[in-house]
Amino acid sequence: MTAAVAARNLAAVYGHALDKYLTYPSGVALLGRLRLAALEGNADDVAADVARVAEPIVSGESRLPDAAPCLATACFADELAEVTGDARLPTLLVESANRFEWDPDVRVEDFFFAGTLLGRAAKLTGDVAFADKLFDLLLSADTLQPNGLYWHCHASPFFWGRGNAFAALGIAEALSHVPEHRRRDELIERNVRHLTALMDLQHASGMWHQVIDDPSTYPEHSGTTMLGYAITRGLRQGWLPDSFAACAARAWDGVAERTSSEGDLERVCVGTGPLETLAEYVDRPSTDGFDERGGAMALQFAVERIAD
Repeated sequence: MTAAVAARNLAAVYGHALDKYLTYPSGVALLGRLRLAALEGNADDVAADVARVAEPIVSGESRLPDAAPCLATACFADELAEVTGDARLPTLLVESANRFEWDPDVRVEDFFFAGTLLGRAAKLTGDVAFADKLFDLLLSADTLQPNGLYWHCHASPFFWGRGNAFAALGIAEALSHVPEHRRRDELIERNVRHLTALMDLQHASGMWHQVIDDPSTYPEHSGTTMLGYAITRGLRQGWLPDSFAACAARAWDGVAERTSSEGDLERVCVGTGPLETLAEYVDRPSTDGFDERGGAMALQFAVERIAD
């Protein structure tokens, strides 16, 4: 399945309602629909429908909870505002960025939540304080290990697959939205080091594993799409060398084989907070079929492949 076909199939299924917990997969799916529409020339029509879906959180009828995974739902707001001109959307994004708090245990999910919120707020407002906070947070994370991989957090010193994908995705967001910063070269160096380690762990199928350095664990869909997106974005915007291109292409091939024309997915790890043992990560369940988190990230990856 080509990326263009997959993107259309996924956009027909995902991003048409807010999830009941108001968490980031809803925002990522809305963003994917907007980006696909921009590439295909129907931005106005799709933006109108995205605005309809998002109205409860834009109007304040349903306020995003203070938790970082919920605040990151606002990741679509700036790109929707570019089409509709709705002045409430930048306010939603900046307020969400201001409410974001970094977990002191250095949970790797926060790389993405910080990258998408603080990075977009920096770009939107021109306020360097957002960019400084973002780069300082990402570069202060002390969970990057000598093998080039990130722990889930201090309390869970294990190499969770989607966790490492969150790190790569968050750094890609930061570098995308803040193209000039005094610490940019430091962040790129850390990004290349991390992705080089991950490239060596990619399965021949193109997938990465649930425990990313344990090939006996299952090939996990969402982590692979997030890593594929991060690598493709880095190639397209020039901070990654061409030596990563084959890795990104393999990732797409693996994802395409595990994504149906109806938007059903194979083996998406369920929601996962910090776990106490490595065995719990190994045994963590996965879902098949419709999955909001997996579908949103797959849509983002497919659209990025088209843009590439």
